[in-house]
Amino acid sequence: MGREQTATGIPPFVRRFGGAGRRLLDLGVPMGPDTLMRVRGRSSGLPRTVAVAVLEVDGRRWVVGAYGEVNWVRNLRAAGEAEVRLGRRWHRFGAAELSAAEAAVFYPEVLVPFVQRQRPLLRGFVRWLLRDILADLPGAARTRPVFELHAQPG
Repeated sequence: MGREQTATGIPPFVRRFGGAGRRLLDLGVPMGPDTLMRVRGRSSGLPRTVAVAVLEVDGRRWVVGAYGEVNWVRNLRAAGEAEVRLGRRWHRFGAAELSAAEAAVFYPEVLVPFVQRQRPLLRGFVRWLLRDILADLPGAARTRPVFELHAQPG
């Protein structure tokens, strides 16, 4: 898609506690916009489950590759679809990657207001996690892929 292929790296905090968060999500514990996404591996074809944040605004849904070109981003790009757990049920979605120009609009017009609408404690934590993105929205649009999710039957 013409996007720079730079990985931003997963922060040590996420590496250390990500597994615990995924287990809590597996148990159905609500964690803000975080949920589980299952996507087919681009090489193995096997389903891979990852924790992601799904932003829902005005009936539209997006998932952001906040840490750049990580495996789930490459898998979703290749598969073009995924299953996302909403509440206790899995739903199938098509995934369309935004162009860099579309992402340049998404970050200030969708992501920033979404973060601002979160409850104060969650908002502070999300701002801390996304501090690199929020400090450089144009850079994020070039290096952090965004996918819009479209509901599919089945």
